[in-house]
Amino acid sequence: MNYNFELRKDKTNKDGLVPIRMIISHGKVRIRKNIEAKCLIEHWNSDSNIISCEKKNKYYEIYQDYNSKIVEAKNKVDSIFKFFQYNKMDFQEEIFIQKFEGNKVNIVIDFFEAFQEFIELSKLTKAIGTIKKYTTTYNYLIDFKNETKYVLRFDTINRNFEEKFMDYCFNKRQTLNNYYGKLISIIKTFLQWSFDREYHNCLDFKKIKRIENEIEVIFLSYEELMLLYNYKFENKALERSKDFYCFGCFTGLRHSDIYNLSNANILNDKLVLNIIKTKTTNHQIILNKFSKELLDKYKDSIYKPLPKITSQKLNKNIQKCCEIIGLDQDVTLTRFIGSKRINQTFKKHELITSHTARKTFITNSLMLGINERVIKATTNSKDEKSFKRYIKVTEQFVKKEMDKWN
Repeated sequence: MNYNFELRKDKTNKDGLVPIRMIISHGKVRIRKNIEAKCLIEHWNSDSNIISCEKKNKYYEIYQDYNSKIVEAKNKVDSIFKFFQYNKMDFQEEIFIQKFEGNKVNIVIDFFEAFQEFIELSKLTKAIGTIKKYTTTYNYLIDFKNETKYVLRFDTINRNFEEKFMDYCFNKRQTLNNYYGKLISIIKTFLQWSFDREYHNCLDFKKIKRIENEIEVIFLSYEELMLLYNYKFENKALERSKDFYCFGCFTGLRHSDIYNLSNANILNDKLVLNIIKTKTTNHQIILNKFSKELLDKYKDSIYKPLPKITSQKLNKNIQKCCEIIGLDQDVTLTRFIGSKRINQTFKKHELITSHTARKTFITNSLMLGINERVIKATTNSKDEKSFKRYIKVTEQFVKKEMDKWN
């Protein structure tokens, strides 16, 4: 599919202005569309498909408007070409004309085929972790369809689907409310993506609500963090895991960003890097004395700037480290499956994972009195709702400490 422009010299007006026409071609098909633009023959640039003349020319101003219409027509045709491409459709003249004229075009596309396309195209812009979540949701829906025999189409994602899906998640799969909420969020993201591509025109999915319960923030207190940081483990693998984890506690960086850290990211007293999850470029973090000590520890080793440890290995090792230093107090977590409350008690070291490093940094920074805006900027926090959880935890912690007076 391609297009070009031609001057209709047979339609020249009394001022010598010639109408401009766009010709869209695909194979033997030729579609001609008039553009609301005209010019003198000598002012038409056939290489760039644009009208050009000197500023002092009396037509200069009106040509700017005509050029905008030409660019608008180009963009419209490019968009229609992508429509055929996204839908893996052969070119159809009738559909092209309908879309060029601004008419709605309904096509039939399989729900799961569209979801697969959504995942594939998302790989171009989304982080690996996000793609894994999309894929998990896709498989979850496949299981739901096979188990319940519910027909999944764009027009069946409605209140009836919500009721059936809730029943399946809570009663069949014993899915926690917050995980259910994440599934619904991804499903709605996919349906909005599909709607934007005109795969469907059903908006019932917007009425489906996600469920989210506030959960406990697991973190190391300042004293626990210092105990871990200063402990020297005889096992070198545990020592390296401790250092990796503590670096996250002192910088607020996620595991993926620490794992991909290189010497080029270290500039004097700060880190400058691109954040993988949020796609933020040139993000800066001021290094404190503890993070500097960790970088100095490995600067002359094969591990510089820091050891590379997978999240699975880190989780296993850091839990062992926390067990060794005596973090064995009981912690009770409360979760909900639908309306059913579930309490589970763990030893604290069992709950320490790579994710708690960032939480440790934010919570302790708040407790140390560091300005919220500085913490948000350092951690590149985008979600205001999530950040408020840390503030609430800090307030509760301070109250608990002050209660010791009583």
